[in-house]
Amino acid sequence: MSKQTDIAIIGIGVTKFGELFHQSYDDLVRDAALQAIDDASIAMDDIGAAWLSTAFPEIGVFKGRSGMDLSEPLSLYNIPVTRVSNYCASGADAIRNAMNALRAGECDVALALGVEKLRDRQPQDSIVKLMVEYGHPFLQKGFTAAGTFAVYANRMMKEYGVTREDIANISVKNHLHGSLNKKAFYQKPCTLEEVMKSQMVASPLTVLDSCPTTDGAACVIMVRAEDVDHKKHKPIFIQGLGLSVSTGWDLPFFDPNHDFLSFEATQKAAQIAYKQAQITNPIEQLDLIEVHDCFSIVELLTYEDLGLCKKGEAKDLLRGKETQHGGKIPVNVSGGLLSCGHPVGATGIRMVVEVASHLRNDAGERQVKKAKRGLTHNIGGPGAIASVIILSNEN
Repeated sequence: MSKQTDIAIIGIGVTKFGELFHQSYDDLVRDAALQAIDDASIAMDDIGAAWLSTAFPEIGVFKGRSGMDLSEPLSLYNIPVTRVSNYCASGADAIRNAMNALRAGECDVALALGVEKLRDRQPQDSIVKLMVEYGHPFLQKGFTAAGTFAVYANRMMKEYGVTREDIANISVKNHLHGSLNKKAFYQKPCTLEEVMKSQMVASPLTVLDSCPTTDGAACVIMVRAEDVDHKKHKPIFIQGLGLSVSTGWDLPFFDPNHDFLSFEATQKAAQIAYKQAQITNPIEQLDLIEVHDCFSIVELLTYEDLGLCKKGEAKDLLRGKETQHGGKIPVNVSGGLLSCGHPVGATGIRMVVEVASHLRNDAGERQVKKAKRGLTHNIGGPGAIASVIILSNEN
């Protein structure tokens, strides 16, 4: 497949992430969408189709069950509006669908917006409870995300010499980055000791190794590259997008060949995106990366799955501070999910907004110097679903 730069992002918007009890689902939709529309210098009536990413409408506010919940707060009527849900890859999938509609000529301006309101609920009404009650009748019993990724952490420690300190230092790094991000939930650095002594969730992962449950929204406005007005837009081009569903609920846990050291979905999604963007050496050809650090160990796993280093060498990238701001390949300069939090439907689009800000040289204190190309990564559904998006400021 040839290099793709036919779709451009011309507008971006993101709300603050956090415990936003003072804002409703509709408020968050309006906040992110109006930021993006203003940034794109367009009118609401210019939008020809839209995609709403909400992964869990059943929790809390019961919003996001259809495209209506995007149309109503924006008065965006008489156009196709579609709700997208694909676990933690929902936001990226909304962008993928918007891209395809633009390529097909269905519309000239497309909006992709992700939003989730997860704090307006009782602690008893958790995502874990939802999965147990409505998920697979056998495979979901006793399943938790923390427990799943803890298995990978223990395996990496045994096979590759990853230490407990290595895992905790991902959190230390990302909370340091997050202290520079005014939109992040947590904006305070933490120490190695604080991470390791915080409450245990699933050994060896503690509370500070885990991303917080969060409210938030993010939005992008997209057009075909040929329709960019360079006098009023600061376009960011999508060079590659890969999405893969590589396992089901019974895998990898019941696969005797799975080594618990990688995620096939991430590898497949990266292969697709790299081929489209003509990337053969990602650590040399990318300037920054946002990865899905729902738990600190996932970032280490993703270094290897994205081909930033050989198997077993992720710890060396971290120890050499290569993935810290100012390093060879900065990772999660936004603070990642560990600092920003994880409103599931919004996270993938929030990452795209973050990378786009750096590529525009608009990221303020956390700006990655001379950034020209970046990558976003999401993984969800017990490692079954992953997306990789590659963005560039050059057409």
